[in-house]
Amino acid sequence: MAYTTINKPDDYFNTKLYTGTASTNAQTGIGFQPDWVWLKARSYFVDHLLVDSMRGTDKYLKSNGVDAEQTSGIILQSFDSDGFTLGNSDDVNRNSETYASWNWKANGSGSSNTAGSINSTVSVNTTSGFSIVKYTGTESLATVGHGLGMAPKMILIKDLSYTRDWAVYHQAMGNTYGIYLNLTNAQGGGNSDFWGSTSPTSTVFTINTRNENNNNGSNYIAYCFSDVQGFSKMGSYVGNGNADGPFIYTGFKPSFVMIKNASISTNWVMIDNKRPGFNSNNYFLSPNLYNAETTNYGLEILSNGFKPLTNLSWINESGSNIIYMAFGQSLVGTNNIPNNAR
Repeated sequence: MAYTTINKPDDYFNTKLYTGTASTNAQTGIGFQPDWVWLKARSYFVDHLLVDSMRGTDKYLKSNGVDAEQTSGIILQSFDSDGFTLGNSDDVNRNSETYASWNWKANGSGSSNTAGSINSTVSVNTTSGFSIVKYTGTESLATVGHGLGMAPKMILIKDLSYTRDWAVYHQAMGNTYGIYLNLTNAQGGGNSDFWGSTSPTSTVFTINTRNENNNNGSNYIAYCFSDVQGFSKMGSYVGNGNADGPFIYTGFKPSFVMIKNASISTNWVMIDNKRPGFNSNNYFLSPNLYNAETTNYGLEILSNGFKPLTNLSWINESGSNIIYMAFGQSLVGTNNIPNNAR
């Protein structure tokens, strides 16, 4: 599939910071109506809460937990044309506390997809390479349609029906390994249990017998991401273990980076360009922790990639395979063709 030119990356992904009010709280300026909203308090300890347009504003998941889908009418009230409106939940809208929201655009409540052996419902944005997929597990080797028209490079999957870990596929680990979004574990597997030893195609991804992504009768949600030149990159790098870390080329200036050392047990890291301190003294959050924002985490955002400025094992352990997902802030070169500018 040919790459699509994205001239305004913030039409498809945007970070929005806000302050809680303890009452109905409309957030605007995101630039689009989001279909997936990821909410996290910065100033106090509380769970990450994830809401999407396919499941509805009253349903949420926790990235740092194993809980099945939960229901609340006071987390998110609505997805709006230029943002979203919060309810008065203490988890996402406590008075005077500070929050981050990460927002992705898909395509509303979704439609039927019959490309796989399991029928799915898919909300997809083929321009930005992002889809939300809902399906029901069978506990046997199966395929699920994702609607992207190009192979996803990273997939986050959660059982909505039962208490289970988040299963993560990443192309840099390969099709015999998985990792967990809510845990510190290194990659695990080395067999066909997770993905049937089969990489995703332009139409489907494969699941096998793991309860985390294919328990018989369980309902699942999958967030699927493809590489889109000049906008998104799901890649990896090898750490060098010193304060002058490796340069990771993405082909765009990142506005959001999520990182996990897949070789050892460490926390995940989330950094964006909206929270104060990015570049050399980043403020970071971890999707597997309910902790408040923490400082002194060196990662430099550059015009065409990023660079760890620390030997901390989470993002720069010597010899480790470190996976990441990144979304763009601005283009490099003409029509998303990268150049070597830093």
